[in-house]
Amino acid sequence: MSTNLKSLAKDTAIYGASSIVGRFLNYLLVPLYTAVLSAASGGYGVVSNVYAYTALILVLLTFGMETGFFRFANKSDEDPMKVYANSLISVGGLSLIFVLSCLLFLRPIADALEYGEHPEYIAMMAVVVALDAFQCIPFAYLRYKKRPIKFASVKLLNIAGSIGLNCFFLLLCPWLHIHSPELIAWFYDPDYLVGYIFVSNLIASTVQLFFFIPELRGFAYRIDKALLKRMVVYSFPLLVLGVVGILNQSVDKIIFPYLFADHNEGFRQLGIYGAATKIALVLAMFTQAFRYAYEPFVFGKARDGKANDNIRTQAAAMKYFLIFAFLAYLAILFYLDLFRYLIGKDYWDGLRVVGIVMGAEVCKGIYFNLSFWYKLTDATRWGAYFAIVGCAIIVSMNILLVPLYGYVASAWASVAGYGVIVLLSYWMGQKKYPIPYDLKGIGRYLSLAAALGFVGMYLPVEHTVARLAIRTALLLLFVAYILKTDLPPNQIPLINRFIKKR
Repeated sequence: MSTNLKSLAKDTAIYGASSIVGRFLNYLLVPLYTAVLSAASGGYGVVSNVYAYTALILVLLTFGMETGFFRFANKSDEDPMKVYANSLISVGGLSLIFVLSCLLFLRPIADALEYGEHPEYIAMMAVVVALDAFQCIPFAYLRYKKRPIKFASVKLLNIAGSIGLNCFFLLLCPWLHIHSPELIAWFYDPDYLVGYIFVSNLIASTVQLFFFIPELRGFAYRIDKALLKRMVVYSFPLLVLGVVGILNQSVDKIIFPYLFADHNEGFRQLGIYGAATKIALVLAMFTQAFRYAYEPFVFGKARDGKANDNIRTQAAAMKYFLIFAFLAYLAILFYLDLFRYLIGKDYWDGLRVVGIVMGAEVCKGIYFNLSFWYKLTDATRWGAYFAIVGCAIIVSMNILLVPLYGYVASAWASVAGYGVIVLLSYWMGQKKYPIPYDLKGIGRYLSLAAALGFVGMYLPVEHTVARLAIRTALLLLFVAYILKTDLPPNQIPLINRFIKKR
């Protein structure tokens, strides 16, 4: 493994540790939500629906400025602090306008989204998404300055605070309501459980802002119109790409209730689907950690003018990413008998889509790796074109097939949409910015993972312990192939020292 890849692996490990721990802590809320909110009530469907809207709005408010910041801060002829200031001003101003507009037109917005009985849900989440959008830029600055420790600490503190607040409102308060109601009667409503989820998020996001005070001081807040114009021109296609990308991820959760004549049935199915996809998103933790480390890494290489080195690194990084993505895929699939306890039993029907949704996550990771050809050549419009095609496929399949097949159709729609995006990006990328990916090696890993996955999932073994033992053996076989083919132990940091000593 080259020095560049070792450096990338180190940063990925740090970001990954915080991402994995953070996501794991967040997953502790899934069994809580699915235990407190029954599938039949549709309460978790409401949570999934509202958070799908906020994910879309977050992309709109950040305006592609995260990647824009990295691109311009790493240009030799630009002042990084001026780029940072303009990013903060643009995203912060847009977020403020959004919050004021939502509060001003709260009632018609809530009615249009069919939350007329609880417009405060919309108000709270409007403030949350505006705060989160603004804080994306300081988080990006920490990545630019290679400060993963603070990045991880702030993320984990925010998650820990959110979990604590959720446990307070959903566990402690109901207990106190029964045993000592006089202590909480002044603020607690036992029928407002879904609302307290949003209250917890609002408090946590507000407190997180104070951790960025050092990153928001010590430089001039001045708008450079020429610089901001260049950044907007670069970032706007990324905005389109981001909007379409988040629609690809969330459109099913946004439109789901409206695809059924009975909206309650829509929220019920959405709750089951949303809970099941939380298990599948364990794979997304690895992709996210890789993204956090890889994006500033690649742009930094481009700044240094090491084009050939960058191309070789991207080719190798794609292969290593897929090796570990396949490994994570198999691990989650093989131990689904254990992962299912992350959600309530009345949500277990959704487990049948976990493997499908993880397939879409792998495609997303591949596309992220492929996307650098148009980011580095400033041809970001291509990303928007690909995403629009994928979005059209996903939306069409959801509208046509969800009323017939339910949330299973949504899962397959994501695979189809992202699969097409990957093919288009690879085809055009090899014309515009050719990278010599090891397709044969990747193909061998894909074939082996598919074969082991098929055997592990369809081998007729009824006894749970025996089934898990067989799957563990298959997983170890895949690990052995990795160690023999591409990652011998004497090249793994820490382990190689031990081997040398022997």
